[in-house]
Amino acid sequence: MRLVVLQVLVLSLLVTLTGRLWYLQVLAADNYRAAAAENGTREIITPAARGMILDSRGRPLARNRTALVVSISRTVMMRQPDAGRALVAKVARVIGKPVETVWEKTRLCGSAGAPPAPRCFNGSPYQPIPLTDEASTQMALQIMERREDFPGVSAELTAVREYPRPLGAVAAHELGYLGPVTDEELEARTTAATAPTAGDPQSPRSETVLQRTDLIGRSGLERQYDADLRGRPGVKSLSVDHRGGVSGVLSETEPIPGNYLVTTIDADVQAEAEKQLEAAIMRARGLGDINKGYATKLKADSGAVVVLDVRTGGIVAMASWPTYDPNVWVGGISSADYKAITSKKNAYPNQSRAFQGEFAPASTFKAVSLPAAVRAGYSVRGSYNCPSAYSVGGALKRNYESQAYGVISMRRAIEVSCDTIFYKFAYETWVRMGGLKVKKNAKDPFTEMAKSFGLGQRTGLDLPSESDGRIADRSWKRAYWKATKNFYCAKAKTGYPEVARKDPRRAAYLLQLSKENCVDGYAYRGGDAANFAIGQGDTTTTPLQMARVYAAVANGGKLVTPHIGRAVMTPSGQLVRRIEPEPAGRVPVSPATLTWLQAALRGVTEVGTGYGPFFRAGFPLGKVPVASKTGTGEVYGKQTTSWFASYAPADEPQYAIVMMVSQGGTGSGVSGPSVAELYKLLFGIDGSQVDLDRASPPGGHPTSDLPAVRPDGTVVQPARLARGSN
Repeated sequence: MRLVVLQVLVLSLLVTLTGRLWYLQVLAADNYRAAAAENGTREIITPAARGMILDSRGRPLARNRTALVVSISRTVMMRQPDAGRALVAKVARVIGKPVETVWEKTRLCGSAGAPPAPRCFNGSPYQPIPLTDEASTQMALQIMERREDFPGVSAELTAVREYPRPLGAVAAHELGYLGPVTDEELEARTTAATAPTAGDPQSPRSETVLQRTDLIGRSGLERQYDADLRGRPGVKSLSVDHRGGVSGVLSETEPIPGNYLVTTIDADVQAEAEKQLEAAIMRARGLGDINKGYATKLKADSGAVVVLDVRTGGIVAMASWPTYDPNVWVGGISSADYKAITSKKNAYPNQSRAFQGEFAPASTFKAVSLPAAVRAGYSVRGSYNCPSAYSVGGALKRNYESQAYGVISMRRAIEVSCDTIFYKFAYETWVRMGGLKVKKNAKDPFTEMAKSFGLGQRTGLDLPSESDGRIADRSWKRAYWKATKNFYCAKAKTGYPEVARKDPRRAAYLLQLSKENCVDGYAYRGGDAANFAIGQGDTTTTPLQMARVYAAVANGGKLVTPHIGRAVMTPSGQLVRRIEPEPAGRVPVSPATLTWLQAALRGVTEVGTGYGPFFRAGFPLGKVPVASKTGTGEVYGKQTTSWFASYAPADEPQYAIVMMVSQGGTGSGVSGPSVAELYKLLFGIDGSQVDLDRASPPGGHPTSDLPAVRPDGTVVQPARLARGSN
């Protein structure tokens, strides 16, 4: 029996050994062959030059510069007795940086004691860690001439991304920034489209594996068009012996530079838009809050402006305030800079209010509510009473500043921005639909019209992280109630003692609101419908969405897709492709209603609430007519939001401009003057004279031709600036 057991054990061992040998030599042969080859080879990566981002006339918004980069080997650091602390301190003193800041840059992201990204190093442990890209020649010589004091430290000329701010245009939120590739991206994005095959720009774009040394786009255009801009790195494979010595070159591929991205942005207009937005912010801060008897200054904590080509949807300029210099990301952002651009105290400068911020659109929304009222059965040729207040379910809802105008025409209601007439339209429509017991399959013409204008969803902008906005209709109210019912029911019992200590009146309001929301917060009331019609309540839009609305009114009903990318070109000047946005259809508004609305909006500027800013600016409305609508959004617990939406020329529209200043007062008093100044640049206006040759872009319309790129990579402005699609 003992012999039998022994034989079984021996046989089992032989079978196991045979199976293992078969696995190693057959099933896993390819893996081990690759590992063996890799053990005998080393790869040297030569990064590809990243393509430039150009404005519509070829001026660089993002480009590369040659810089002295000081790097340190982490492998050498780990061999030091103190893990490289003293070495890093010496380097920090030479390059003039705080020791802790430099030390943080050497910490691998995710390792113990490492600061959060992007302050840590997100690359390979075997890759040199860049410490600064601002080294002077003297710093480099100090390091390179004393190598024994700086083991593992190098100083080399390297291409570094920069954002040169042509004519003062920053465009931080549109351009974005770069960051090192992560392990997750290396695993997930094993292939990515890059530059076309050399010499054949029309061929399908080749594919390449992301390299550990790559910098990729993290936001804005840098992220959206990363595959076009990044290019393909060069790879040199070296054979090495068991001691690590190089014995030969196995293969070598040259880097292929990234393509150029031509945008719709005009740097001149972008710079002026940023300047005028900041001017509006400062103007607001010098004014008193009308709702506080002018005793309290307006906060004007943020704002945005959009300049849109009404025919194509090309964004000529888009700015947000507060903003920041995108160059802070180059070479790795410091802790202080990262905190400054992401802090609540500074109003989050890294967030774009133009396409990420959501605000109640106020009376600018009447460009949507007017065709909705027509669909509900109200005539634009009728006359309606505009009292100072209108009763909605027993509660009085007032005109802004409680202004009464008596019986007026519909056009005059738009010109003076009468709220009570729109309250009437929306409330009566709500009642006809069944009120709280809405009729089955009843469709609200006001909310449906807003959706048909593309509100409540992304516009299709070619930038990441665009906001949807919100259409607060019946379905939204019910979904919101389900999500918040438990919270409001709990607050209905406990109240708001933490608020009551400072503001008893607000605490009482919040308690009453919680009780109502707990019981039937899902109900879409008459007040909700009335608020919706004038762009108040829970409905929110982005300034970009409202620019799209006014572009649709201006161009006769075409819903454009806002975009910034125009074309991709090789560094030698060959066209790779034009970037064509997806068509978005038309708004369901009759030509007659659109024509009427266009005339009414023109009247707002000539004799209505939009007249003041243009009159004070000495703007020649007789030569360049402007259609506009003012808005003053009321938000509980905050000061009013200033809106000014417009397009021009009113008789042959080219541009739509929308400006918004959060907690900035009235539309005509704060945003309007800056919009007027922008139109002066767009149409070459000096005093009462209009000179389209001096306009920017030239000709009084967006640039249509692409800039030319010479074989040496230099860029020249378009040969001609003619009308046409961009």
